[in-house]
Amino acid sequence: MPDEHEFTRSTEPFRRELLAHCYRMLGSLDEAEDLVQETYLRAWRSYGTFEGRSSLRVWLYRIATNACLTALRDRGRRALPSGLGAPATDPDAPPDHGAGPEVAWLQPVPDALVTAPADDPAAVVAARERLRLALIAGLQYLPPRQRAVLVLREVLGFPAAEVADMLGTTVPAVKSALQRARARLDEAAPERERLVEPTDPHARALLAQYIAGFENADVGALERALRADAAIEMVGTRTWFSGIAACLRYLAQVTGSPGDWRMTPTIANGQPAAAAYLRDAGGTHRAFGLGVLTATPEGIARITVFGGGPALLDRFGLDGVGL
Repeated sequence: MPDEHEFTRSTEPFRRELLAHCYRMLGSLDEAEDLVQETYLRAWRSYGTFEGRSSLRVWLYRIATNACLTALRDRGRRALPSGLGAPATDPDAPPDHGAGPEVAWLQPVPDALVTAPADDPAAVVAARERLRLALIAGLQYLPPRQRAVLVLREVLGFPAAEVADMLGTTVPAVKSALQRARARLDEAAPERERLVEPTDPHARALLAQYIAGFENADVGALERALRADAAIEMVGTRTWFSGIAACLRYLAQVTGSPGDWRMTPTIANGQPAAAAYLRDAGGTHRAFGLGVLTATPEGIARITVFGGGPALLDRFGLDGVGL
């Protein structure tokens, strides 16, 4: 019987990065947490036979990756509205909820859960880049094994030989899969935005302007924060808008009156974000969801709205009511 204390001491330091890995593979924090639990259960059962021919980290990644591949079998990709069709042309029309149960939506992830504090600022920046919504959405276009190869080789930097061992294949097969994955990702997500770090003063200023625009029902403030080619998408619907004119028409409807919204700044997927609370008929501000901003030197390029209510904000350590 393996020593439980030794197992925990040896494997627990890898839990956070394994959660980030499973999230990148699955696009879902809920599923990623389940798969990390499954990884540790499998590792515990096999720990007595671990012979150290690879590092413990490589061994855990092998278990986690194959658990993810099993979970992804016969499952479609997780999507954002912009990945399902053209932008909507009428901002005055109700959002299109006709996605159907067959669409699984991409979920946001709190930075605090998957990025460890680091002394090296470059390491923090690199960790955030690996979690950007655009990358996670792009990865969902790849077949599962190509996704695994790309993440293990390019995101995590494992040598081709170790990746081949993890996946039970050959080095030439890994190199071929990586080449195909790069080409497919370039097709699915050809534009790589130059983003501003969420802790940068410019990103903080854009987030503050976004929050003030909603809290004061000031569409002018939102206009000043947005880029001319800005987009807004509402996850859970097929609706998204492209271009500042359409975005402002939509925002003019949803900002309501001053005081209708209250917002709390946070960070999601390595990007500035605002937890949103909407005032109900009784005057209480209740959790609505999360707006994740794609902040660039020229302004906000995209607002991705996740309407998960109290359950979503709880994942970010935020209250569901009472603001």
